[in-house]
Amino acid sequence: MAAYLSAFNTGDETAMRTFFEKNLAESALRAAPVDIRLQRYRDLRGRVDQLQLYRVVRSTESAIRTIFRSTKAGWLEFSFEFEPGEPHGLMRITVEEVDNPDQPAPEPSADAAALVAVTLSHLDTLAGKDEFSGTVLIAENDSVVLLRAYGFANREKKIHNRPDTRFNVGSINKSFTHVAILQLESRGKLALSDPIGKFLPDYPNREAAEKVTIEQLLTMSSGIGDFFGERFQQARKENIRTLKDYLPLFADKPLEFEPGTGRRYSNGGYIVLGLIIERVSGMDYYSYIRDNVFRPAGMSGSDWLEKSAEGENMARGYTTNERKSNDETLPQKGSSAGGGYSTAEDLLRYVMALRNHTLHLPTADGGLGIAGGAPGLNAALEWDPDTGYVIVVLSNFDPPAAERVAKWIRESLPMR
Repeated sequence: MAAYLSAFNTGDETAMRTFFEKNLAESALRAAPVDIRLQRYRDLRGRVDQLQLYRVVRSTESAIRTIFRSTKAGWLEFSFEFEPGEPHGLMRITVEEVDNPDQPAPEPSADAAALVAVTLSHLDTLAGKDEFSGTVLIAENDSVVLLRAYGFANREKKIHNRPDTRFNVGSINKSFTHVAILQLESRGKLALSDPIGKFLPDYPNREAAEKVTIEQLLTMSSGIGDFFGERFQQARKENIRTLKDYLPLFADKPLEFEPGTGRRYSNGGYIVLGLIIERVSGMDYYSYIRDNVFRPAGMSGSDWLEKSAEGENMARGYTTNERKSNDETLPQKGSSAGGGYSTAEDLLRYVMALRNHTLHLPTADGGLGIAGGAPGLNAALEWDPDTGYVIVVLSNFDPPAAERVAKWIRESLPMR
């Protein structure tokens, strides 16, 4: 772990390559070769900058869990997992943004009125320190008990966020893609066991086309990687307007592992799902979701907006402590993997549509906990059917601006 920290902080990819080649387990290298890991390092290093070890939370024979403080992204929890036997090679590293480890958790509220009062006080403090900008909604069953907006939708023009402002919700859009795939399955248009090639015969990676199934795309066990990386960074973002525009960013790359043998977050896989929806339905992805997900749920404020759109009541994203616009990091238009826009009340309507079975998503039967984030945007949606509470937090600041607030509210909910 100390060797990783030392190599990470150099910012030198040669040092990181040497670390990976020396310390990774052979099975880990087969699952994700060094070049893929260097790309992940490059992305993470750019987001967090330097790391400083703050605390070792737990150490066992095969794992170390630590808290780091980063220069640009605040507090991070790093978990290192090793082979249980000789030579104890490094198997994986997972990273999660966390709250200040020395800050005490909030106390549960006595009732809904107390929850609203303490939440408003907390949000006023955060907004006063320019640590939160966005919209917060809390609902108990069908009743909205809090809906409040903070900060600016456009800092340059001094346009304030409103309760109905549209925010980029990032990967929360993947849930809509999942619903759409299940709709088409229920209509007999596809089977989850179908391979990619059945619908996309010209898919650039023949191995993926033949082996990867729709179900593996949904569960991120396909081995298809991400479209974020060097190609995306070098691409002219204004030219990325359709799902097909995303394909050259990832589709010809080798699979990161044999389909079905592992699991890794895959934005690329959800681009492929969107293209399958287009092929099967005969509609472009955006129109299909508008007609078959947004409209039945009553989500009239949700859509895929181009980043250059004006007059659409949309929040511009602001990244880093300097609150720099995130425009240069965004494609011109989002995708089936994320980047659409929604409002706090629309996401509540989405939960109600799932609860009432207007829309079908089996993974949400026991509740919902989804989020999306990228530079200058963060969104969190939580629903607990047992308590009846729904929490929606949308922000046009970097992660974990929204997720941190959602967690604080969750911990402040009245006990049942």
